[in-house]
Amino acid sequence: MSPKDFILESPSALARHLGAGARLMGVDLGAKTIGLAVSDAGQRVASSIVTLKRVKLAVNAGEIDAIMRERSAGGLVIGFPLNMDGTEGPRAQATRDWALALVERIERPVAFWDERMSTMAVERMMLEADLTRKRRAEKVDEAAAAYILQSALDAIN
Repeated sequence: MSPKDFILESPSALARHLGAGARLMGVDLGAKTIGLAVSDAGQRVASSIVTLKRVKLAVNAGEIDAIMRERSAGGLVIGFPLNMDGTEGPRAQATRDWALALVERIERPVAFWDERMSTMAVERMMLEADLTRKRRAEKVDEAAAAYILQSALDAIN
């Protein structure tokens, strides 16, 4: 199979492909970190789990694969950074390239989800919750992954 065969057109297609009871993992890909979240088996609720330091893809792929196995996640929903006008820019292409390289290593299906405004929404919620700047910095990427995944789960359901 080609890596492109692992990229599905939507989170709904991903959920159908995996079938009932499969957990999904959400990914917020940043320049320095990768936030991860996981759904419940019913694909209703997303929970943030960890922020990984972004290093060489081979290392991150191994970490993501291990977490997916540990959490029984069958596929990934990756935040897709579209421009505000809905077009794809360099960040979107970089995310697509990273996802293709990742699925070459872990051979799990992936769908993209529009992540516009996700980090801003999460930071606003953290400010409202009165989290310290340090705590917000530590948790923003995994919280953004949960926000992205929850949005995708809401669309699936």
